[in-house]
Amino acid sequence: MDLTPTPDQERFRAECRAWLTENLPWEYGVGLPPLFEDLAEEVEFLRSWQRRLAHAGFVGVTWPSAFGGRDATPLHHYIVQEELARARAPELVGRIGVNLVGPTLLAHGTDEQKARWLPRILDAGQLFCQLFSEPDAGSDLAAVATRATKVEGGWELHGQKVWTSYAQFADWGLCLARTDPDARKNRGISAFMVDMRAPGVDIRPLRQITDEADFNEVFFDGAFVADDQLIGPVNGGWGVSGSTLTHERGTNPRQLVIHTQLLDELFRLADERGLAGEPQVEQALAQAFVELRLFQLQNWRSLSRLQHGRELGPEAATAKLYWSEMSQRMHRTAMDILGDESSLWRGASDNPGDGRWQRSWLYYRAASIFAGTNEIQRNIIGERTLGLPREPRPA
Repeated sequence: MDLTPTPDQERFRAECRAWLTENLPWEYGVGLPPLFEDLAEEVEFLRSWQRRLAHAGFVGVTWPSAFGGRDATPLHHYIVQEELARARAPELVGRIGVNLVGPTLLAHGTDEQKARWLPRILDAGQLFCQLFSEPDAGSDLAAVATRATKVEGGWELHGQKVWTSYAQFADWGLCLARTDPDARKNRGISAFMVDMRAPGVDIRPLRQITDEADFNEVFFDGAFVADDQLIGPVNGGWGVSGSTLTHERGTNPRQLVIHTQLLDELFRLADERGLAGEPQVEQALAQAFVELRLFQLQNWRSLSRLQHGRELGPEAATAKLYWSEMSQRMHRTAMDILGDESSLWRGASDNPGDGRWQRSWLYYRAASIFAGTNEIQRNIIGERTLGLPREPRPA
């Protein structure tokens, strides 16, 4: 695994760090985002931040320059993520478009589709969501039941999606729907780009345990999708979705950024509460440090494959499995450090972080479920990476 940076990559890192030092909306490496009154206010703040970052050339750096990228290498992209973590910069609100939908369009979209959608992704001019999961087809994605029926000039959608992040703010959604009900599971699925403001699209936010609603249900009641919104071939949606899920589960610099910042805050929290020298806390923090470095090395291994022009295979599932369980252990450590205050919420007096820690702990309880349950990831690793036999079905 040779990831020794070139002089060009070192210059790029210095350029990125200098821009972040000058342009962060709070003190470099120290500050935290404000507490917003509601999700809509937060989304507008993050759209503005992503626009500035994109105009400086630090979003989608591996994309072709024709679509706003830099024609850079995967290592350049990783450098940006490391510098965002170092700076404690905000997340990209358009990360689904940048990290999932964009690469899928680059791999499977027509020239017209690329020209239509890619330019507005990087600067958050348009937001995208992922319309994959359904009430009875979450981890078993091949069981999707949303139907796309052929009509003149396009398709009509009927069905339901669930756990759709930021659907209420999205302009477009990448959707899997069944176009051949008689075909065997994944062979009858197609991928479409859906206008989230079209008639027949009903978005209903889901109130979560965090008291927020960034997840949604999406109902389709005859929503029209034009022929030129079909991504890839008819009944070829399973192959299209494979590109999306590989990017979602493979190298995961976003989670590396989040948990690098989280670990820094854990050390600071333990110190502020006078627990930095307590043996159990020291051991838990040391374990978190080691696990985060292992996750970094795991990302580097995947990055090395990409840097040498090789695609990520089913072993990408190990990254998702690892970080989700690492995250839950780190948040458990945070609750242990908070002690009696761990049961408090925003607005409570003497609550360190004013509820940020509790909110994050609650949110990451779902880490072992979203992006494919950990049970499914273990099946993928066992069957497709280790070559273990499938469990025989009962007669």
